[in-house]
Amino acid sequence: MSKDLPRDLSKDFSLGTVEVSSTPLERFEEFLQSRGKRVTQQRRALVEKIFKRHEHFDADDLIADLSFGEGDGKVSRPTVYRTLTELVEAGLLRKMSIAGRAVYEHDYGYPQHDHLHCTQCNKLIEFRSEELLAIRDAVAAEYDFRVTGHRLIVSGICSECSSTQRGRKRRPVDLI
Repeated sequence: MSKDLPRDLSKDFSLGTVEVSSTPLERFEEFLQSRGKRVTQQRRALVEKIFKRHEHFDADDLIADLSFGEGDGKVSRPTVYRTLTELVEAGLLRKMSIAGRAVYEHDYGYPQHDHLHCTQCNKLIEFRSEELLAIRDAVAAEYDFRVTGHRLIVSGICSECSSTQRGRKRRPVDLI
């Protein structure tokens, strides 16, 4: 047990899993149909590309990834932006603002979680804390507040960037 943490804090910060009844594509198709919108091949290709892997990304990352893919490079930039907005509205993606840029992550099928953000390399580390949820709920109860969700992003420097800084020679500008 780390001497920095109280003894009753758990060390398991993993996200766990959430059971879902339909695939992201099925849920998106239902959402589009409920809005009277068509399920196009481009939208389908975007959903498949986005949900093939679980990682944080921005629109430019997705566009770059599409331009190197086989066959799905025909998706226009406006279609990417429009579809990302629709995926957020459908509850499939969550949009966060990190260092002035819009970053997306999977929301559908993932439990409530929070992030550590490295301000040097922009890495995002996901974690879940039952203790944090308990504090949130206790504060909400104190104020008779109904919680519908929360988002916590802790900024700092990751271990890789921190060790790189320690290993380099100090420059005069470092003393300022």
